Amino acid sequence: MSLHAPRQLSLGIRLDDSATFDNFFVSAPNRQVVEHLRRSPDESLQQYNYLWGPEGAGSTHLLQALCHQADDRQLSAFYIPLASFHEYSPAIFEGLESLALVCLDDVQAIAGKAEWELALFNLFNRLRESGTCLCIAAKMSPRQLPLNLPDLLSRLLSGVIFSLQPLEDADKICALQLRARQRGFEINEEVASYVLLRNDRGMSNLFALLERLDQHSLETKRRITIPLVRELMGWPASGA
Repeated sequence: MSLHAPRQLSLGIRLDDSATFDNFFVSAPNRQVVEHLRRSPDESLQQYNYLWGPEGAGSTHLLQALCHQADDRQLSAFYIPLASFHEYSPAIFEGLESLALVCLDDVQAIAGKAEWELALFNLFNRLRESGTCLCIAAKMSPRQLPLNLPDLLSRLLSGVIFSLQPLEDADKICALQLRARQRGFEINEEVASYVLLRNDRGMSNLFALLERLDQHSLETKRRITIPLVRELMGWPASGA
């Protein structure tokens, strides 16, 4: 493991093992950003990148995929989910300039909090001096962030900015099929459509259900079919 692993674990921050580029369904609107991000920090990835999009658009997956990719290439990386900023202090940013890659998720969570904004501004400057690659994700564009520090906004606007688009229903079906293949089984389009129409459409919820279906299929030694889905979820046959 690269240098990011011990620090991730010591802070109780764990990367999702399934959050890799190979496991990310790339829809046409997001192809450019994924191709851009797959350039490792030791190749031609821009020194600073900003991703924004609604819940479920995939920014968390992509940030963690960057860390996994860095790890595979023996580069030091660190991922921080700032939605949980209340569990840390701004001191979490100290020393990150020694790494090859820093990924900050849900930056909108610390917008408007003076101590955190200043700490991020100072981190940004240190990373720029050290050449560390910085990738930030948020639920909104930099100009929409309720920031109190104008200089921080100017920094956040200074890099490559991508807007991530959520998946359409057809792409969600393809994403479910891709994730199933990654787990070693197949789910046909009819079953995937059935799951999509009767479940919360957020990708994290859909993937969680897929994992339950896989486990139930193994335990019952049955293929994943619509009757199996109904049995697991307790959905009535009339909903078929």
